[in-house]
Amino acid sequence: MTDVPKHDAIYPDLPPEDLQRLHSRIFNDSDQGILITDAHERIVSVNLAFTQITGYSRAEAIGQTTDLLRSGVHDAEFRAKVTAAMAGEGPWQGEIIGKRKNGELFPQNVTISVVRDESGAITHALSIFSDISVLHQAQERIARLANFDDLTGLPNRSHFIQLVEVALASVKRHQQVAAVMTVELERLSNISDSLGLDVADELLQQISQRFGQTLRVTDVLAKVGSDQFVVGLLSLEQREHAGIVAKKLLAVMEAPFQVQSQLVHVGLSVGIAVFPDDAQDVASLLRYSDVSVNRIKAEEESGYLFYSPEMNQRAKEKWQLEGELRHALVAQQLVLHYQPKVSLRTGEIVGAEALIRWRHPTNGMVSPAKFIPVAEETGLILDIGSWVLDEACRQMRAWMDAGLAMPIIAVNLSARQFDRLLPNRLRTVLERYQLPPECLQLEITESLLVRGAEGVISIMNELVAMGLALSMDDFGTGYSSLSYLKKFPISTLKIDRAFVIGVPTDENDCAIAQAIITLAKQLRQEIVAEGVETREQMAFLRQLGCDQLQGFLFSPPVAVSDFESMVLSGLRLTLEP
Repeated sequence: MTDVPKHDAIYPDLPPEDLQRLHSRIFNDSDQGILITDAHERIVSVNLAFTQITGYSRAEAIGQTTDLLRSGVHDAEFRAKVTAAMAGEGPWQGEIIGKRKNGELFPQNVTISVVRDESGAITHALSIFSDISVLHQAQERIARLANFDDLTGLPNRSHFIQLVEVALASVKRHQQVAAVMTVELERLSNISDSLGLDVADELLQQISQRFGQTLRVTDVLAKVGSDQFVVGLLSLEQREHAGIVAKKLLAVMEAPFQVQSQLVHVGLSVGIAVFPDDAQDVASLLRYSDVSVNRIKAEEESGYLFYSPEMNQRAKEKWQLEGELRHALVAQQLVLHYQPKVSLRTGEIVGAEALIRWRHPTNGMVSPAKFIPVAEETGLILDIGSWVLDEACRQMRAWMDAGLAMPIIAVNLSARQFDRLLPNRLRTVLERYQLPPECLQLEITESLLVRGAEGVISIMNELVAMGLALSMDDFGTGYSSLSYLKKFPISTLKIDRAFVIGVPTDENDCAIAQAIITLAKQLRQEIVAEGVETREQMAFLRQLGCDQLQGFLFSPPVAVSDFESMVLSGLRLTLEP
């Protein structure tokens, strides 16, 4: 055995009594609990930190065995390791769950070593321990934040994936059916905006409770987004049973929620992907259920929908289109064509609508009917709309610089562009190209009404005050409100092509066209008919008093140079039969 140096060799200048006092102070003042046991495992000494941590006084501990602190949660193998360390088989360090005097269990970090006499016999065992409850609580909090939603207490996406992956292994072994459902709430952002974030948070908590009461104990419910939950159905007899669960979730949402004296109704859309038919891993099942729920939203419906490969293919095409469209914006692949508007009094070109086209490098000209809905859905319409305004104004400036007298140009505005900053954005682009506002007309749609007509009207008034003309496009197809229409500072109503295509043979189309024209006249607004393709349509609309037409009868949308040639040549529409 290695000889232990005597104290006078370690502290040659320290008298033995001072050294004893130093050791005693270190022992008693340590913030770590210390207990010393004899060869029979009976406690012979403890320090102040021991009594503070365990609750046992020195008198209560002396003479007892370490069983005084035993929690009973450790197995025989673990206790054997601790006993072996106290028997001198080598130092041991680790975590032990101890028990305080009041019965409370607590985690402790323990180091155990032994003291031997000069002959090598074990005389005492020394245990030094720290209460690590606070550390454990912090670790548990971090783990909870990493795995659970803080608001509802439900698993988050990553924890959901872990739980369902484990469960799917069992489902696979027993050749069972499982499903993943994406559950998306409707209008939650509107509720948050109108009633406040605290109401939306309480609503989400109530929704999660209602879902939890509806689902089975074996199902896994998680919150994965601000307005989105996912459900793992891990024990189904057949795939159709997932639809039954979706119906239950939809039914349980029919009753309103009582939130801070407010009655709130919330709708749902549910997308379903089934294991093993659709996919055999959680990530794919989640992706496919997302595809399904997005399909429901795109069709502006509620309810539930099972995933299909065709649906996924359409989603992939949309994602690809979005990426290519983003590139088109910076790669100068977008161009404007101009469709003339013709007077039904003189046959002359009196205006034109600027219409966007996408000159795709491999697919040729892509119809806006294909890419504008994607732009609206992804928010790209804001950038595209800004580009259209800038390009139309740039072109008008170029015409003016060339000495060409061109008619007024109309530009379409998306409802997303129509906000409080719109007047300033228009003012900026007009100033950039030194254009008078009278040369530009803004075409808006009735969908603006769903955003709150009063706020929209104040923006319209500001635009008109700037000298800009406003036109209501696609009139009669959206959210028409005659009470608001009379308040709108609109100079032009456009009859949608849906009501032009059937005239003069379809009685309903004829009646609607006549009603719109009569209404516009009463409001002293100009009337433009879109989509006019035949002379019979033109004659009927002209007889009713329509002011202008736009359509293939005169010209489709054309490139800049072709439109210039039409105007410079004085091309006219022959009005008489």
